[in-house]
Amino acid sequence: MNKLVFYTTLGCHLCEEAELLLRHLVSVEAVEVEAVDISSTQELVALYGVRIPVVKNLATEIELGWPFDYEQLRRIAGASEDGEVIHG
Repeated sequence: MNKLVFYTTLGCHLCEEAELLLRHLVSVEAVEVEAVDISSTQELVALYGVRIPVVKNLATEIELGWPFDYEQLRRIAGASEDGEVIHG
């Protein structure tokens, strides 16, 4: 099962939209999603503060930054291991 990390924070309306897409993905694909609130560390705020929501495939290290759609999420969930960063 592929594991994705969903970088988010409270009060982010774009994150709420992304969460809906992720919920649908989990309901139909063999994917596990872990939500990480970037406000938990200064390092995460520095990395993702202006980029959230961001979804990262832990196996491939590929990141998908907003804006993205459901098909892009499906691709990142099964993305190749070339390490590219995908922007919506």
